[in-house]
Amino acid sequence: MKSLQDPVTALRGVGPKMADNLATLNIKTVEDLLTYFPNRYDDFAPTNLETAVDKQKVTVHGTIVSEPMMSRFGYRRTRLAFRLMIGHNVVQVVYFNQPYLKKQVIANHDVTVLGTWNAGRQEIQGTKLLSNNNQQEMGAIYPANKQVHQATLRKLIRVAYNSYSDVIATLLPISFRQRYQLLDRKTMIHDLHFPVDGQAAKMARRTAVYEEFFLFQLRLQAIRRAHRQKDGQQILYNNDELRDFIKTIPFELTRAQKRVVNEICRDLRSPFQMNRLLQGDVGSGKTIVAAIAIYAAVIAGFQTALMAPTEILAAQHAQKLAKVFERTHVNIGLLTGSMNAKQKKMMLQGIKDGSINLIVGTHALIQDQVEYANLGLAIIDEQHRFGVHQRQQLRMKGQWPDVLAMTATPIPRTLAITSYGEMDVSVIDELPAGRQPIKTTWLKGNQSEQALQFLKGQLAQGAQVYVVSPLIEQSETLDVQNATDLYQEFAEYFAPKYQVGLLHGRMDNEQKEQVMKDFNANHLQVLVSTTVIEVGVDNPNASVMLIYDADRFGLAQLHQLRGRVGRGKRQSYCLLVADPKTEDGVRRMKTMVQTTDGFVVAQRDLELRGSGDVLGSKQSGIPDFKVGDPVADLKILQIARADAGDLINTPGWDEKDENQPLVYYLKRHELTTHFD
Repeated sequence: MKSLQDPVTALRGVGPKMADNLATLNIKTVEDLLTYFPNRYDDFAPTNLETAVDKQKVTVHGTIVSEPMMSRFGYRRTRLAFRLMIGHNVVQVVYFNQPYLKKQVIANHDVTVLGTWNAGRQEIQGTKLLSNNNQQEMGAIYPANKQVHQATLRKLIRVAYNSYSDVIATLLPISFRQRYQLLDRKTMIHDLHFPVDGQAAKMARRTAVYEEFFLFQLRLQAIRRAHRQKDGQQILYNNDELRDFIKTIPFELTRAQKRVVNEICRDLRSPFQMNRLLQGDVGSGKTIVAAIAIYAAVIAGFQTALMAPTEILAAQHAQKLAKVFERTHVNIGLLTGSMNAKQKKMMLQGIKDGSINLIVGTHALIQDQVEYANLGLAIIDEQHRFGVHQRQQLRMKGQWPDVLAMTATPIPRTLAITSYGEMDVSVIDELPAGRQPIKTTWLKGNQSEQALQFLKGQLAQGAQVYVVSPLIEQSETLDVQNATDLYQEFAEYFAPKYQVGLLHGRMDNEQKEQVMKDFNANHLQVLVSTTVIEVGVDNPNASVMLIYDADRFGLAQLHQLRGRVGRGKRQSYCLLVADPKTEDGVRRMKTMVQTTDGFVVAQRDLELRGSGDVLGSKQSGIPDFKVGDPVADLKILQIARADAGDLINTPGWDEKDENQPLVYYLKRHELTTHFD
């Protein structure tokens, strides 16, 4: 019995060698081949040669009115020429080094010629020749490689469609297709590969985009529903005690913080495992929100773990939280990879017997020897810096602890509903009272002295300064500033009045910590650094950020760096020194000057860099879609997400006949369709 899951070797003409070649394009089954859609089409709409300009790409339909003339010249070079009548005009057509086309040049036959117009000679230099049999379809162009050429793909897709079209089942329920005027799947696949015109291709793509987004969101919603069925820890904290703790915080929470605290506390009290993403711009106050959640878990008798990506950040969290919980019975322990054996043994014992009820650390928290007495809440900071496996390991500690993932990297809506669609999302979208927007200025390289004079003025007023370079040492291939040279230059320039420090990733942890302590204590007034300061460095007195060769950084990274200042009451500044060589580089600089809103920056970054390139790792970037573009097709993505959520949350949806193809689809992906 035929199935779309049959291997490609089931097709005529596909042997083991061709199957291996197709696998390089990730085509392994018949369905993979049928859904390997073109990324563009040759447009066979005829060109009016009377208005065509020299060297223009043209398409003409005509009748061959002469016998083909073949001539040879040079080493194995050929010239094929014939005359073509287009309407009432006759033009010369030539093809170079395509002698095999001679068989297709038959007098009085109608053909379509694609090529380049030579206005001076009134001649078309052909690139492609199509008989009238192929003129009815637009020419699909596929992503190909050295192993599998365009012609091979076209031929095999035609074979697959002719052989398997009768088993192509429509997945989308008829109610959705009628609502949005979508095609059935068989017609969609046909018209994507073999459209008769641009309108047919457009309608097919519209259906394919919705189907792809809908099926993806259906999988995410199924994961989310299944996740919520798992018995979590019901953290029944004392409400009055939590309110009393919040009153000890020396500032008023913003409305956004209060809203997010309520969302998290509601999840803590729920019997289902929390899986929530807390996102907020740099300086928006995520740490105090996390502290409130930690306190709620601790007073309910549970342990809490907070995992950070670096030892510097983990140590800073431990110091901050120690101050927040100074007069409480929260007992904090710091667990990192650089601890000696004796320190580690004591810490592991305290975690195991429950005497330490807040454990802050790096990925050391998920090592096998770490046994928690009663882990109720796991917090992952800068969660995109951890792999999927590491995040899952922390979730597996204890009896399904509630999970709160935090990120200071603002996530545009596109990413939030693709990569994080299985999570509940809380957003802190306002800054604490008294924070002033950071003033950002873009300077050209020849204005560096202007920047230094500005730094002198700010230092004279008691401010501290960050100076960031993309490199540690000088590069022979890149003409960019480097931290080591900058440190020496700045040390001389500001001596003896101001002290300059150096921080980079090759220093050991003790050196880094000492430099940060000196900077935080104002023993150093200027800190020259690489991007090691991008996350977690917090000095409220540092109010100037100077970034050299800023065009070499992505928008998200520039925004993170800028977020190291503006954390106190003082007016803060970010100076970008850059001479961008590309239009995108110019746009990045203009964006940074125009807005300090991290969500606007993130969306602009997504638009500039494209959906497949925003984040480097697969676990945190936008998934690879075959047809849909989550940026350009955001509206369809949002509709598909809402539809998938509505369907899967409808009781008995999986028992209706029209939904059985979707039930089968989820089971194929090892996802349950039945929820209590």
